[in-house]
Order: sequence, then C-alpha cells, then structure tokens
Amino acid sequence: MHKVSNNRSSCPVSTVLDLMGDRWSLLIVRDLFMQRTTFSDFLAAPEKISSNILTDRLQKLKGYQIIDYAHDPNNRKIKRYFLTDMGIDLYPIICEMSYWSKKHLDMEFHPLSVTWFAENENKTLDQIIENDTQSYIAFRKK
Repeated sequence: MHKVSNNRSSCPVSTVLDLMGDRWSLLIVRDLFMQRTTFSDFLAAPEKISSNILTDRLQKLKGYQIIDYAHDPNNRKIKRYFLTDMGIDLYPIICEMSYWSKKHLDMEFHPLSVTWFAENENKTLDQIIENDTQSYIAFRKK
C-alpha cells in the first residue's frame, strides 16, 4: 500500500485524480497492458507523448509503486517497464473508460480498440477484466 501525503482532500476520487489524473499516466498504464514495455514503445504510441513528459511520468508512476522496471538482459541500457500488482488493479478503470467511450462518444476508434471491442463482444465486463489481467500477469512473468 502506498502512503499518500499532501493530497488536497480526503476524498478517494480526488486523491486518485491527484495520482493518476494527468493526461498521460493512465495511457502509460494502458500501453503496458498492451505489452509495450520500453521508452521507445511509449514514444511510438499514437498520442505522441514528448520524451521529457514521458520521463517525468515514468518516474512518478514508479514512485507511486504503480510500475517498476528491469534492465533488458541483452542490453542493460534498456529498461523494460511492467505494472506492479497495484498497477494491474487499475485495469478495471481503463476497461470501464473504454466501454463508456464506446457507449457515449460518436467517433472512429483506433483499429486496436475496434479489434478489442470485437474480441470481447459476448463477454461480461468482469470476464474481460479477469481474462485481460490474467493475460498480463502471464506476460509479466516472461
């Protein structure tokens, strides 16, 4: 459990927004679920985060114990980021946000999102969350 101090209120929603409410942190968590693991992988995401912002958010997420990293065994200069158990627990929020967007926003979704929605069409949200988190845990063990 991460000790929180200097939060603006004792409201749980406000505190989570203080930790994760910038425009990039949840996207980094999303990318990790998509098995993007390196700094370069994050830079290549469609949202085009700048390298200085990415560096800041990775440090922040690591400080909050949401992510961690290990050095690539073939190249010690490369850090392979992964979600901690606390980070994995954010997946239901990301999943809910995705389905909220599908239900309420009239827009063209990224092809990866279209595929994900199609693959999960006949599943409950609980089934999707369980399957995707277990898949990520298996990936993280590699």
